[in-house]
Amino acid sequence: MVEIRLLRPDDRRDSFASGDVELDRFFHKFAGQNQFRLHIGSTYVAIGADEIVGFVTLSATSITIDDLPEASRKRLPNYPLPALRLARLAVAQSARGQSIGKSLLRATFAIAHEMADRTGCVTVVVDAKENAIGFYEKYGFEPFEIITGRLADRPSPVPMFLPLGSIPRE
Repeated sequence: MVEIRLLRPDDRRDSFASGDVELDRFFHKFAGQNQFRLHIGSTYVAIGADEIVGFVTLSATSITIDDLPEASRKRLPNYPLPALRLARLAVAQSARGQSIGKSLLRATFAIAHEMADRTGCVTVVVDAKENAIGFYEKYGFEPFEIITGRLADRPSPVPMFLPLGSIPRE
């Protein structure tokens, strides 16, 4: 069983290793700064056996109705819509296969419902890396309609969303 809670200033982040250099560098160097000093995102950590075994970073964002597929636009107004951005999610290599990612995603969904109740939220959005698309699809995320082209030199993340109405309250 893991505990999921907000990152604390005294949490040891330097030994976390997901196997993704960019995610690890963000967590080691920027997660605390972004949360405690800049206030541009909050990082939640999964604690197992007294160590951090995963994290998810969230921030408020907005989307426009034009970002959504036609079928998802019904009854929504044509102005910026509040959303929760899942900015980063990583699981320690040592904790793979233990449903840590699923637990972090479920915590994200609970936060989206809380956000909806407090200030408004219509969807959870994520820019999924190519190797994570299947993970998000498994939980019902759909790709946004892409308007611009992809970069040729490296794969672009795929913007995806999950409407709040599709997320059960737990």
